[in-house]
Amino acid sequence: MVRLPWVVGVSGASGTPYARAVLAGLLDAGEPVDLVVSRAARLTLLDEVGRTIRDAHWEEDVAAWLGRDVSGVRYWSAGDLAAGPSSGSYPVRGMVVVPASTAAVAGIALGLSKDLLQRAADVNLKERRPVVVVPRETPLSRGHLVHLLALHDAGAVVLPASPGFYAGTSTVQELVDFVAGKVLDSLGVGHTLFTRWRGELGAARAQGEHAGIGETGPEQAV
Repeated sequence: MVRLPWVVGVSGASGTPYARAVLAGLLDAGEPVDLVVSRAARLTLLDEVGRTIRDAHWEEDVAAWLGRDVSGVRYWSAGDLAAGPSSGSYPVRGMVVVPASTAAVAGIALGLSKDLLQRAADVNLKERRPVVVVPRETPLSRGHLVHLLALHDAGAVVLPASPGFYAGTSTVQELVDFVAGKVLDSLGVGHTLFTRWRGELGAARAQGEHAGIGETGPEQAV
């Protein structure tokens, strides 16, 4: 059977917990992943979670970051423009860029292919495969909006990192998981990362209280 992974590109925007949650969700669903981490994202990882990813030790570093087995992950260096995901003939299901910096958004929208992340996203757009872009920037300038509109017009799903609060969320991780769940919904990948709206006001909150959700220390509360 041909391996058919999702490409996950992590760019340098703040929001690496979103990338971690998406990766965990894909792996929990049994989906193989091809991972590309930009140079700027390595610095963001170091700043946000005290970890980084080294090309020569990626398996150890990614496992430590995700806190899990990474046998379903294949890693490609962001500087390797001869890597598999740089070609449309390389079989993948689609791509997620999470978080997506405004620089990555611009590079993809303009087809610059400055690194493997941008090139892989461009390839998946031209091959008409699913592409989800998760921008994490605020406020947005006109230039940012123009580039995001260009991605939308090219067929990408623009999914801002905007968590919903109706799902009974009471911790930061639940808000992160909400965004990751919306990403997986866009890819058609099943998950249980958040409580879905059922047409009943307060239902998710009541369910969380019944299950003891929210009984955490102040350091975890939103």
